[in-house]
Amino acid sequence: MSDVKIRQPIAVTMGDPAGVGPEVTARAWAARSAYDLPPFVAIGDIAAIAAVWEGPTARVGDMSEVVRIFDDALPVWHLEDSGSLTPGAPSAAGATCALHALETGIGLTRNQASSALVTGSVSKSALHGIGYTHPGQTEFIAERCGVTATNAVMMLAGPTLRVVPLTVHIPLSEVPERLTSELIVAKARIVARGLKRDFGIAAPRIALAGLNPHAGESGQLGDEEERIMMPAIAQLAEEDIVVDGPLAADALFAPGIRDHYDAILCGYHDQALAPFKALHFHDGVNLTLGLPIIRTSPDHGTAFDIAGQGKADPGPTIAAIAMAARMATARERGCAPSK
Repeated sequence: MSDVKIRQPIAVTMGDPAGVGPEVTARAWAARSAYDLPPFVAIGDIAAIAAVWEGPTARVGDMSEVVRIFDDALPVWHLEDSGSLTPGAPSAAGATCALHALETGIGLTRNQASSALVTGSVSKSALHGIGYTHPGQTEFIAERCGVTATNAVMMLAGPTLRVVPLTVHIPLSEVPERLTSELIVAKARIVARGLKRDFGIAAPRIALAGLNPHAGESGQLGDEEERIMMPAIAQLAEEDIVVDGPLAADALFAPGIRDHYDAILCGYHDQALAPFKALHFHDGVNLTLGLPIIRTSPDHGTAFDIAGQGKADPGPTIAAIAMAARMATARERGCAPSK
């Protein structure tokens, strides 16, 4: 990552203080040299780190301090005391701290004091217990950035594959109804723009996975491909956005095929995430396209069951920080063709 140069440090929210977020953030700092990570600041309760890690920390209140102390200690933007901390035991105070960390991270990044935002995992049930009404962090970030939730697109990205589920957390039975030509066109536009802006890919190569086996077999196994997908692909072509497909999903993720594409659009959650996690379970990154800021997140949950036991893998957090830095570099440089 020697070619990655960012103007400002990265803001990393620790997520729920009772989860693995504090530990993996601290261990990412400990591995900063091995992975050539840029300066970043952990946001949340500093006591949550002390409860699971014995390394050096330093409180900061200004992003300029982050760069100065990063080599010697993990910079922590301490927000509040979230009360008695027990790893693995979420609390209302911890959820409140996680929410305040998210708000602070968004603010720092929107104000350009931070180059990018990396969000640690939160407990949705704990957040809902304190009155949080958003389905997840993505919707909250989009709202704070003045973007409608439908214009914030989730992408899963790893070293060899990028996927976008066109529909996300809905029952499989509802997918054919929700998957419209308009949805495909809207999401593909955002993906094409994001690949150019955030990954420096001048001419993105995008594929669309068929919904039915064998991509419908010319209508014999379902008509969604001909009725919904092909009109969307034709409209996108008129806008100079080239999307190949619909392609049979059972072969699309094979090495010799997926390698031809910068991103693959999938009809539903598991069609995208099953192959992605098979390939990049430990280094996959969840990121959001369509925002005015860069946002990435490790692709795992709070893992309360192993919090505080020294078992949490910092790999996904390291990958999320590294990818956020590369995306920030791409934005700062402008579009320069690269893979």
